[in-house]
Amino acid sequence: MERFSSPGAFNHASPPRTAVILVQLGTPTAPTAAALRPFLRQFLGDPRVVEIPRLIWWPILHGIILNTRPAKSAHKYASVWMDEGSPLMVHSVRQTELLRQTLNERGHDIDLMLAMRYGEPSIATVLEALRERNMTRLLVLPMYPQYAGSTTATVFDEAARVLQGWRNLPEMRWVRNFHDDPGYIAALAAQVREAWARDGRGERLVMSFHGVPRRTLELGDPYHCECLVTARLLAEQLGLSRDQWVVTFQSRFGKAQWLQPYTEPTLEALARDGVREVDVICPGFVVDCLETLEEISIEAKSAFLKAGGHQFRYIPCLNEAPVFIDALASLVEAQLSGWPTTATVGQKREDDALTKRRDRALALGALS
Repeated sequence: MERFSSPGAFNHASPPRTAVILVQLGTPTAPTAAALRPFLRQFLGDPRVVEIPRLIWWPILHGIILNTRPAKSAHKYASVWMDEGSPLMVHSVRQTELLRQTLNERGHDIDLMLAMRYGEPSIATVLEALRERNMTRLLVLPMYPQYAGSTTATVFDEAARVLQGWRNLPEMRWVRNFHDDPGYIAALAAQVREAWARDGRGERLVMSFHGVPRRTLELGDPYHCECLVTARLLAEQLGLSRDQWVVTFQSRFGKAQWLQPYTEPTLEALARDGVREVDVICPGFVVDCLETLEEISIEAKSAFLKAGGHQFRYIPCLNEAPVFIDALASLVEAQLSGWPTTATVGQKREDDALTKRRDRALALGALS
């Protein structure tokens, strides 16, 4: 068996292709305990996601969590499941297709595919499909605006794991973050303004980001700082004074201290302090998913209202917003700078390569 793998049907005459992979976290295939179990096993088994030593964590994961949490999580997924499937998958597929159309309209001829870090389509599956198309240049775009070791870095880990077994590696580029990208910030601001125009405006704008253990901040992870930068830039775009917006962190897991202030307790405190109306947006998620639709729009809303609040408005994620698709296209274009991405350039290089191969063959007497 060969140590390094090659495409199934490699052809030296195939024109080289430029490819882009959008990578999302992932989702179970159904809102059932049976579908949640392998998804959680892969997700919570990633050492970047849970940094507890394996000898301690493995018995907890396999002996307790995977026997109890799948059923609880399945119930939550069922409460937000769409007719077409998981919200994260549905919106991610739509985003990918709209981005492909936009890039095509701008004159780019590239291979654009969606991958999931956990679940399917996996990074390995997508990379293999692109290799069969003679991908020679690859841009990986994790769909996490703020860098974190437990999200962005896991994408790099998995891509590297797959590629280290290839014989012929593509030239590679990575998008580390886009937390302060002007297009992304403008898209967030447009989403808020649209919601305010449609539904009215609350007394506070709560920006809830996914939480991570506080220990990661102390060890040098930039996630917390990048969340604060995103929040400040969004507030500036909206013209908010400092007392009109709040940054919080959601999705705690386990007993360790995580980044604070926590979202739900903050909302309860606001209600007790007399804040009657709040708007909540989740800037760290570019598509709606379990953490936004169930944890925020259902659970956090309930907590705020029970604590005395009167009006809770959840502002949807960017999803398929045209201004965000345009921002993504511009981000991809900037990252692909210098690489051939148009049909004209690609065809010319293909013709040139074929001509050179024919000339070499003639010189060697292989053709007459």
